[in-house]
Order: sequence, then C-alpha cells, then structure tokens
Amino acid sequence: MGTLIQSVASLDHFQLWPNSNSPVYLQTATVTLIQQDEEIIECRLTFGVTPELYHSIDTEALFNLKPEVRTMLTNGHFQPQLDIHIEATLKPDLLPLLLQQAINAEEAAFYISNLSQKQASSPDSYTLPETDHPYTLLETENWLALSVVQHQNSGEIGYRTFWSYVNPQTLNRNSISSEELSENITRFFTDVLGGSLDSAMQEFADETVGKISNFFQELTLKSSPNPSMFQTVLNFFTEDDWPFTKIQGDFALRLAFQGKNGTWDCYAKVREPQQQFVFYSVCSVNTPENKRQAIGEFITRANYDMIIGNFEFDFTDGEIRYKTGIDVQGDRLSFALIKQMVYANVMMMDEYLPGIQAVLSENLSPLEAITKIEAS
Repeated sequence: MGTLIQSVASLDHFQLWPNSNSPVYLQTATVTLIQQDEEIIECRLTFGVTPELYHSIDTEALFNLKPEVRTMLTNGHFQPQLDIHIEATLKPDLLPLLLQQAINAEEAAFYISNLSQKQASSPDSYTLPETDHPYTLLETENWLALSVVQHQNSGEIGYRTFWSYVNPQTLNRNSISSEELSENITRFFTDVLGGSLDSAMQEFADETVGKISNFFQELTLKSSPNPSMFQTVLNFFTEDDWPFTKIQGDFALRLAFQGKNGTWDCYAKVREPQQQFVFYSVCSVNTPENKRQAIGEFITRANYDMIIGNFEFDFTDGEIRYKTGIDVQGDRLSFALIKQMVYANVMMMDEYLPGIQAVLSENLSPLEAITKIEAS
C-alpha cells in the first residue's frame, strides 16, 4: 500500500440538501482529498453543527447516520451548549464527478462552494438532481458520516460509524466478497461491544449485522458507474454557461458561439462505444459553387501545420467547418480536455473567418487571404 497524502482546504458558508426542500446550512467546513500512489482515492468533509442542527441530522439519519451503523457513544454524553463535529466521506462512485473539476482540496472547496451558491440562488425550484449531475455532490445522502464527536473539557465524546471501518474504494465495486464484508463487520462489533458477546448481545449483533448488510447492499445498488461521456459533456456546457439544445436521437448538442468576427453554430458529439468526443464549428455561410475551388485551396493552405484540429470542406454543398476531437479509450473525458477541444476550436474559426469571407466576397485569392491572416 502506497503512502497516503492529504491536501486540505477550508469551505465557508454553504449548504447541502437532504431529500427535502430544507437545506442544511453549514458555516464552515474542511475539505480533504486523500491521495495514494498519485491517485486521489477519497474526499472528506469535516464540519461543525449546533446541537439543535445535530438533532435534526440525527432524527432524519442524514449523511447515512442510521442507528445500525453507529458504535456506542463513548466517554459520556453530548452537552447542549457545544458544537458537534461530523466527518463524512463522499461516496466513491461520485468522486470522478468532483475530480472533473478539482485536482486538489482548494479546487474542490471552490467548486463545491460555487455549486452551493448557484443552488442557493433558486432554492424554491430545487429538485433532487439526476445521477451524474454536479448537484448530486450537494446531497446529504451522497456523504457517508465516519465519525461524530464533541470536544469537551473532560475530553472527546462521540462515536464512529461502520463506514469508518470500510476501505472507501470497496463501496465503488460491483460486488464485495462475503469474507471482506464479514471482516469489516467483525471489527465494527469489536468496538461496539468491547470484544465480549453474551447471549443478549449476540442476538443484538445478529440483528444488526443483517441491517448493515441490507443497508450496504442498498448503497451498492445505488452506486452508479463513472459518468457517461455524454453526461460529462452535458455537465461541462451546463457549468460553462453555454445555452444548448439536445439533438433528438443522437448523443449530440447544438450550440451557438459569438466570436470577435462573427456568430456561428457549434455541435458537440459523443461516440460512446468508441470513447470519442468531437466538436465542430460550422461556418454560417455556405460556399457558392463558383467559389468552391478557391475555398478548397484556402482550407488546404489553412490546415497546413495545424496542430489541434483542422478545417473540413464539403465540395457537395459548400459547408465549411472546423473540427477538434479526442479519443479517450483507456482513460476518461475530463472538463479540462473538453475545454481545450472546445476553445481551441472556436478560436481557430474566429481567426480564419475573415479570410473565408474575403475569398467569398472580396475576391481575394486564397494565398492573399491566408497571408493576411497569418501576418496579423
């Protein structure tokens, strides 16, 4: 097992949402990303709540704080005047959704804060988001409480949960061996019962094991695979504030872009089985037949030495478009990759659009138009 490395950042004034329209308001929290062998394996959230708010969390079993997954309260009782601190871990199946936007704790805290602010701007219209939508990161049911403690003068009072005994990556598997589950439950009950089992405690243990197993299976069934490529693309354009429409019957979006030199339609398309993403900028003017030879030469000259993407020209109908694409087979499509493909694309169309217009309407030769662009 490799060394664990943690990055930590603070997060202030945000809210999480249970399965209701009443958010949980949190004044401050700590976000921790845990890395092992250069891979981020866990995101934890640590926050303080008033005893009144904890009572609501306890009553509603928010953050998956069901009675059957708790150890006994140790060293006393919670006092009514002191804050109670909860440490929770993000469900591992949602970690890739967060890592599309964050590679360290500071970026994770900033992203969660922005999501919370956006959601807070329209609280009356809140509905639980679909799986793989960024707002699922704000749902309390998608965080598993690991421990609940209160710091008193006499020491630390609190309890742990079953989830603190489980390797977080275990929850992201399609299945878990009965031996591994049994080992985790045994360790859990060693702490719950202090290592001794009389007949009454054995009956309690057997009943609780069943509840934990059922609850564990519920969580495993709810866990979804990594977001589909198309869902990732949808999330990117939503977060980047692009208006778009879905193209019916295809994994594609139609968008519009306003550049310095004009406006044109764009298309984002996903080929899910091939793990490919392609983005097009389509010139708003089709080439008339008498100009197609000249535009063909212009496109050929423009494409020479292009590194990211290329122009395409349809001699049949005169359509001009710029294409960027990527194959992520064996890896995953991230927001950073989408952003690079999209903005490299629209910048190139915007740069060469005046040359296209000059060939079409100003009777400039392709060479003159290219020379003028590349000299500017």
